[in-house]
Amino acid sequence: MCDAARDSLAIGFFDGVHRGHQAILDRAGTVVTFRNHPLSVLAPEKAPRMIMTAEARLERIRALGKKTVVLEFDRSMAELEPAEFVAKHLAPLGVKAIYAGENWRFGRGGKADIGWLKAAGFGAETVPYETYLGEKISSTRIRQALKSGDMQGAAAMLGRNWRLSGRVAPGKGEGRKLGFPTINIRPDEELVEVPKGVYEVRLGGKKGIANYGVAPTFGEKAWNGAVCEVHMLEDGADITDRCEAEMVRFIRPERKFVDVEELKAQIRRDVDGILQSV
Repeated sequence: MCDAARDSLAIGFFDGVHRGHQAILDRAGTVVTFRNHPLSVLAPEKAPRMIMTAEARLERIRALGKKTVVLEFDRSMAELEPAEFVAKHLAPLGVKAIYAGENWRFGRGGKADIGWLKAAGFGAETVPYETYLGEKISSTRIRQALKSGDMQGAAAMLGRNWRLSGRVAPGKGEGRKLGFPTINIRPDEELVEVPKGVYEVRLGGKKGIANYGVAPTFGEKAWNGAVCEVHMLEDGADITDRCEAEMVRFIRPERKFVDVEELKAQIRRDVDGILQSV
C-alpha cells in the first residue's frame, strides 16, 4: 500500500463489496462504514435485504488490509449536520483525502456529499461507477439480479460468486433415502431472497447441486421456510455449523413432483447436467 493510500479514507455502506466498491477501497488505507443500513433507521419499510451479512462484509473489507472504523447508524447520527458528522467521525482520523461513490450522502437529510467536503477545504474525490454490460454497477442492481435468479450477472458485478450463508440445520433423512444426502443451510434472515429452485453451487470450493426452497414433494415433511439443501458432487468440503454456498447458476424452478420416484429421476438429470458442463 502506498503512503498516499495510508493517508486516505473511503466511506460508504459497501453492501456486497462489489467491483465498484473495490475501486473506492483500493484508494484508501482506512474505511469508515456502517454496521446497519441507514434506511433501517430512516425508513425501515424501504430497507433492502442485504447482499452480505454485516459480519461477512466487514470481514471482506478487512481482508483487503484496511483499517476499518464501524459506525452504528442511529437517530442521533441521522440528526447530525454535515459539519458535526465530519468533526465527530472523520476529522479525528487525521486523513488527507476522502473517497466515496457518486451517490454517497451524509448529514441531516442527506444534504452533503463529496462536493460539500471539497467546498469545506477537504481533499475529497468521487470515484466513478464501474460498469457491466454498459450500465453502472450498484448494490441495487446486484440485488435485482439475484432476485431474478441471474447468478452469473451478479457474479460479474461482484467479481465473485454470490454466497448464501447460514447455519447448518439437521436434516430429515429424505435426501439420503433417495441417494442424494444433503447439507441443509438455513439462510441468514437479512440476506436478499433468491428464487426457489435448483442451483449449481460450490461449497468450500467443491462442486455441488442445491435445492433452495421447501421441498414441497414431501408434503407434511416439507420445510417450514426456505432451506438450501446441498448435495455434494465432490468430496472434501469442510462443513461446520455455519456454511456459505456459492450460487453458481440457476438451473430450474422448484416444483412439486407426483411422487419421490419422479423427483429422484429429475435430480439425476440435474446432477448429470452439472457433471457434463464445463
